[in-house]
Amino acid sequence: MGYRLRLLRVDLDRRDYSVEEIDSGLTAKFIGGRGIAAKLLYDELERGIDPLGPENKLIVAAGPLTGQRLPSSGKLVLAAKSPSTLSYGDGNIGTRSAIQMRKAGFDVMVFEGAASDPLQVHVSDGEVQFKKRDDLWGQDTFYKEEKLSEELGEGAGRLVIGPGGENLVRYANVISQNGRAGGRTGMGAVMGSKNLAAITLKGSGDIPVRDEEKLRKLSTRAYQEIKEKEDYDFWIRQGTVQVVDWCQANSTLPTHNFQEGVFQAADDVDGYALEEHKSGRRGCPNCNMQCGNVMPDADGKEAELDYENLAMLGPNLGIGDLQEVAALNRLCDKYGLDTISTGSSIAFAMESAEKGIIDEDLSFGDYPAARRLLRDIVKRRGLGDQLAEGTKRAASSFGGGSSAWAMQIKGLEISAYDCHTLPGMALAYGTCSIGAHHKDSWLISWEVENDREGYGDGKIEELIAQQRKRGGAFEAFTTCRLPWIEVGFSLDWYEKFFRAVTGEERSWEDFDRVGDRIYSLIRSFSVEEAEERGQGWSKEEDVPPDRWFDDPLTKGNYKGGTLDREKYFDMLDRYYKRRGWDERGRPTRERIEELDLSIR
Repeated sequence: MGYRLRLLRVDLDRRDYSVEEIDSGLTAKFIGGRGIAAKLLYDELERGIDPLGPENKLIVAAGPLTGQRLPSSGKLVLAAKSPSTLSYGDGNIGTRSAIQMRKAGFDVMVFEGAASDPLQVHVSDGEVQFKKRDDLWGQDTFYKEEKLSEELGEGAGRLVIGPGGENLVRYANVISQNGRAGGRTGMGAVMGSKNLAAITLKGSGDIPVRDEEKLRKLSTRAYQEIKEKEDYDFWIRQGTVQVVDWCQANSTLPTHNFQEGVFQAADDVDGYALEEHKSGRRGCPNCNMQCGNVMPDADGKEAELDYENLAMLGPNLGIGDLQEVAALNRLCDKYGLDTISTGSSIAFAMESAEKGIIDEDLSFGDYPAARRLLRDIVKRRGLGDQLAEGTKRAASSFGGGSSAWAMQIKGLEISAYDCHTLPGMALAYGTCSIGAHHKDSWLISWEVENDREGYGDGKIEELIAQQRKRGGAFEAFTTCRLPWIEVGFSLDWYEKFFRAVTGEERSWEDFDRVGDRIYSLIRSFSVEEAEERGQGWSKEEDVPPDRWFDDPLTKGNYKGGTLDREKYFDMLDRYYKRRGWDERGRPTRERIEELDLSIR
């Protein structure tokens, strides 16, 4: 129970589909979501394929907890070979599509090939319809969702791309419900390469559960417990934007392309400033602690903010007007661009212009220029065409040593935490399964409280513990981790939820093992892709940009701080050993066998 054990395979070339049974052994090893998506991509993709070619596959995957009556369960995983990193890529998205896909009778959907014309694929109660949608192609995400909502009803699931995905911007993402976004590793571009304008879902079935009455009782208590948590009321007021103030106080707020960790106008864009403008909240299905803060932007239009997009489109660009930041965020949602990579790419261009590497009229704090450049990225026009490739590729084009301030790892732009003086969080970025992202581990909080500038083994243990849970179990369940992380909702609840939903007695020791299995599988995928490209796999893949080692902070409480390169590499070596990987960061045959992984 807990699964339909049904996989929908959609052939976009032939406009055909088939339904397959999912082996229960697969769910035993990988649970669902990211685990099953990673296994399918590992098994089915030829190494070295073009991620923007028809050979790539887009996977939409749920887990047994997805859509169940429990807190923050409205999540899906979107996965494919990433156009940014040329390896496994994914992202989760909170959306009605999660519930509707499961009600329609599927745990996983696999989209193969590429349509000859713009296409909408509609999934409804075990059936699939294909509809040519020239009328949607070229339109923004808000228009597409409004049109689809008129046709199918507001309750239908909608996964759409904007012009960013259609024009194959390598960090284009997928949008749902006018601001729910996922797939910052380029899942929107993968959809665009397949001429897949929209995936819509509507189901009328039940989501399978072993003990419905037990789950109902658990859920009622769980929702109430979340509301009673000490930090709940403050969370409702500010959501993740409260992190701005915390990062400023701890000199880790990305400023001027991660040159500094403090921003002179931080008070103008922090959570308290947000409260003055806030008009509402948005969130994912089944959530009682919605993280989307709604406010009017500089154009007088409704925009949604959280910490990552605010930091990367605000302080990191030197922009201290909250409504201007909100407008940039709304445009990213409208065009289907990841806010983190967009902010990083624009900041990279601003610094390159200020250093005279490129001949462009750009400088930090220039909101009109940032807005103009964002549109150029979407349209792949002029400088925007280079930035649409991401900062790693743009640096190769710019030259002049600009790779030192291209703030990316493995081709994915670093999310919004400066790590000049945080070696553990730097290692978390370096070893993240999909590139530089905070989703798999937010070690920074533990690090600030316990051992900020240390390189000890305790930090490595904590990092792996977080990766197992955040990047492993929660991505496999598939449900949101924020109740646990943000308000202290106990992990014990998830053992109880899992038991009620599936009937299986599985503990966190077992869930952690699943997390290790997923991590080693994705790492094996990455290693094989690198070897297929002829470059081999090196530990340099897991190392942050030179900036954090070579360019000291010049402001704040940690003025003069940098990472120590020799200590970082030693820490990385110890991380590999703890993971059961070799000196180059590749899973050993012994570790593969220990985890019962069926790989090459």
